[in-house]
Amino acid sequence: MSPPNPPFSTEIRRYGTAAIEEAARLIGEGQPVAVPTETVYGLAADATSATAVARIYEAKGRPGFNPLIVHVRDLEQADTIGTFDDAARRVAEAFWPGAVTLVVPLREGSGIAPAVTAGLPTVALRCPSHEVMQALLAATGLPLAAPSANASGGVSPTSADHVMKTLAGRIPLIIDAGTTPLGLESTIVKVAEGISLLRPGPVSFEEILSVARLGETTMPASGIEAPGQLESHYAPAKPLRLNAREAEAGEWLIGFGAIAGDDSLSTDGNLAEAASHLFEALHRADAQNRPRIAVAPIPEHGIGLAVNDRLRRAAAPRQATVA
Repeated sequence: MSPPNPPFSTEIRRYGTAAIEEAARLIGEGQPVAVPTETVYGLAADATSATAVARIYEAKGRPGFNPLIVHVRDLEQADTIGTFDDAARRVAEAFWPGAVTLVVPLREGSGIAPAVTAGLPTVALRCPSHEVMQALLAATGLPLAAPSANASGGVSPTSADHVMKTLAGRIPLIIDAGTTPLGLESTIVKVAEGISLLRPGPVSFEEILSVARLGETTMPASGIEAPGQLESHYAPAKPLRLNAREAEAGEWLIGFGAIAGDDSLSTDGNLAEAASHLFEALHRADAQNRPRIAVAPIPEHGIGLAVNDRLRRAAAPRQATVA
């Protein structure tokens, strides 16, 4: 049975030496803390501690069959946890530090807590580029499991205030370094006897394929192999309608390009801007007094593929297993 998360008076601290020292101390005691990355805010804890990982699941209300991403300082540390073939190593060297997560075979004797991989023979690894997460990795000397710092299934957080909205009282500390620059979770690829896209993100699959040099070799994903693959995920509290060209009665319309709406992901149709604004816009829509949300059509190319992936999962009916 997972240990219950003790009640906390959650503190927000601005990023700095004192905040990192306090976060490292709490992680050393087996507690999770919220910290920004270049993608979204993550809920970081010691990936080698079963108790610490259980507290991540407890704080998020996360289903136990959903694996966690392990954040590492560099490829050298990643090599002690996962097994990298030549293709995986080329991808890591090209895109780390950065917004690409690699799912590779778990190395025997890695020390990673079993709950991190949800019983799978693989592990999801990422080397982040954000200075706050890198500072925390250096201060703890540990690999850090760090899913998004929000209640499971909800809208991902891109600011400290978003974290506080759903995790207040569940965790002791949030490090505030402003809004995350990318605003969208990492691209996840599995590299094991081929390569497959498990979750689209800021780096396109085409870019990764060109570096992996495996041609168009892909494998269909089966079951839950990485975070963000649940049918219902990233969801606001209100019903969400997609591909809306105008608002219906009771809807808050999030526009894009020529469709202005009540808010806009990008008034000039910039897909990168839309990705960085997506979760912030969903949080704002959730806070309005209208009962439903609508979103304008987003083109299905480039990073628009990742934006639409999040929107489709956000619009899907909630499942009983998702808190």
